Amino acid sequence: MTAAALTDFTLPPELEAREPAEARGVARDGVRMLVSRRRTGELTHHPFGELENLLLPGDLLVVNTTATIPAAVPCGPGLSVHFSTPLPDGSWLAELRARDGVATRPYPGGSAGGVYRLPGGAELTLQERATGRLWRVRLSTAVVPYLLRHGTHIRYSYVKRDWPTSAYQTAFSTWPGSAEMPNASRPFTPEVVTRLVVRGVMIAPITLHTGVSSLEGDEEPYPEPYDVPPATARLVNAARRAGGRVIAVGTTVVRALESAAAGAPDGAVSASSGWTNHVVTPETGVAAVDGLLTGFHEPRSSHLRMLTAFAGPGLLRRCYEAAIEHGYLWHEFGDVHLLLP
Repeated sequence: MTAAALTDFTLPPELEAREPAEARGVARDGVRMLVSRRRTGELTHHPFGELENLLLPGDLLVVNTTATIPAAVPCGPGLSVHFSTPLPDGSWLAELRARDGVATRPYPGGSAGGVYRLPGGAELTLQERATGRLWRVRLSTAVVPYLLRHGTHIRYSYVKRDWPTSAYQTAFSTWPGSAEMPNASRPFTPEVVTRLVVRGVMIAPITLHTGVSSLEGDEEPYPEPYDVPPATARLVNAARRAGGRVIAVGTTVVRALESAAAGAPDGAVSASSGWTNHVVTPETGVAAVDGLLTGFHEPRSSHLRMLTAFAGPGLLRRCYEAAIEHGYLWHEFGDVHLLLP
């Protein structure tokens, strides 16, 4: 994998996690964790359950409290709609998908003004295209309560069967709103959290409701709703002043914290909420976050540009070469990568 090909590598099919760790006979906190260190360039391999040994007293983990909603609903013969993201005017971004056996694939059809009848008597109206795949849509009833009653969890072709809602929630899931799970948080268990606290590692919450990831190849992220509460902003700033490291649990946390620090010359985080358009790249850099725990991201994903802002292209290339060589698993039920300063 050359530097130029970093974002366009080939992911071997056998490295796609097709089921939750528990179904593979592995505890949630028993998934594998690749650790990279920017200062030394060192790569090491660990079970996730060793996380507390890799962090220091005074470090701050910032976690996403979003809960995953069952965002997929049938919308006609052979079609489904994947609800992605709410917009400030009450409409939603959504993707039409063609059902293909047990999975779905992108559906290029649809036209503005089209109306689809959904289970339970609801009606979905296509308003306009927002991206190559996403439509701005309106539902005839409140979306989240409707999905909690009628939806199923989004499942792509590499996952061969449906899994219960509990498989798509994390230890921090509180506020329903994400189309897909913030998978970096999935390995956390109450036991891991307890050991972190005993170690002197602090934990603080943000909320960012994440949309569908299927469109990430070559497409820019779209606005997502987020909230950085005042207490978290204070903890981030206090940890950094005291010499601790701020470690984001997931790219969603990076996006929220960097949005809340935008324009601050010293990277100070302020309480902030709304919809963020901020995209973290090597050009924008990172101001508020020192490290990142994340999953392994697909070829051509915009997340790889965010990771390059933390690690640089050379180290990140080595990380992904090592992940493929050592058989790390991708996607929401896969392994994780801890990027440290």
